Amino acid sequence: MKSNNLEQATILIVDDNPINLRLLFHYLKTSGFKTLVATSGEKAIQQAERLQPDLILLDVMMPGIDGFETCRRLKKNELTKNVPVIFITALSDMVDKLKGFKIGGVDYIVKPFHQEEVLARVNTHLTLQRQKHELYKLNATKDKFFSIIAHDIKGALTGLLGISELLSDSVSDFSKEEVESIAGDIYNSARNTYKLLENLLNWARIQSGAMVFQPEMIGIHEICNRSMDILEENAKMKGIELSNNIEPNMLAYGDSNMTDTILRNIITNAVKFTMPGGSVTISAQELENFIEIAVSDTGIGISQYEMRKLFRIDETLKKEGTNGEDGTGLGLILCKELVDENGGTIWAKSELDEGTTFHFTLRKTDAPLPSEDSDESQLSTTSTRNSIVLGN
Repeated sequence: MKSNNLEQATILIVDDNPINLRLLFHYLKTSGFKTLVATSGEKAIQQAERLQPDLILLDVMMPGIDGFETCRRLKKNELTKNVPVIFITALSDMVDKLKGFKIGGVDYIVKPFHQEEVLARVNTHLTLQRQKHELYKLNATKDKFFSIIAHDIKGALTGLLGISELLSDSVSDFSKEEVESIAGDIYNSARNTYKLLENLLNWARIQSGAMVFQPEMIGIHEICNRSMDILEENAKMKGIELSNNIEPNMLAYGDSNMTDTILRNIITNAVKFTMPGGSVTISAQELENFIEIAVSDTGIGISQYEMRKLFRIDETLKKEGTNGEDGTGLGLILCKELVDENGGTIWAKSELDEGTTFHFTLRKTDAPLPSEDSDESQLSTTSTRNSIVLGN
């Protein structure tokens, strides 16, 4: 579900009868739900794909494709297969009810409607869907956590131990230059392991609710400079130019430490996947209610297949950098969590062999946002050939 608050859930009503639509719309809207309507199966499928409702109330008897066929198509679609469908019907025949359950429906509401029954069934299935989503997320979080500990951290420490043992046992056999080279390898490995642990701990703190959100007016240019200072040595080693093109006086409303972590992780990725001699540029622009920050690189780009895995806890995205640098995908997952915490949106656009730009938004001020924000409505919420957008 997009929200843990049931009253903020989005419900799509599908019925060709305007009287039924008005009645159900009134029941749900007055109860605080965001309510969408469609008058045919075809329109319902289009809206469900585009707007991703939390629940669908679907009339069985409609011209064109009926409710049963509409449900079949929804359940075959990757974007809509997990949305619960409650059938609306005047049919009392058990065969028809069983047919609805077999094709993926979760319940029935029988005409004529009773407001208490409609709301009770809607709330029950929204609660079940929320609990299912939370359980799925908990399992994915646990799996990711243990995977990183078992493979990435263990592998990094094994490498550190191996290099250290080699140096300890045979230090007299190496020249000064060789010792310096091995020491550099140890330092780089230790630094990368520390960064991984830092991200892992921050991510664990978010999952447990232990990370405190402390928003204030922050200078984006200054925070970007701090992140670049930390990563300057990495960039120099690859001959990559870092540029901060953010206006010095540009302000946003957000948590300073979280914003620092977001920028540091995105810039780290940009350096990692950019060929030696390339460039990474950070810029920002003002929207009506948000500040949009962009980190652009001239790197190797991201494939359409990989784009679908970005920011997802339930997917594994491990890819070596242009100098063989390791990656777990955890940094971007952490960025998504932190951007959500700040009330923003994060997305990426990429072309293979041409580069990638990661964008994220922060609020301009602490003033309440309009209920239908014009900036955010301009951002697509679906995957395309070379871009993906994720909001909270």
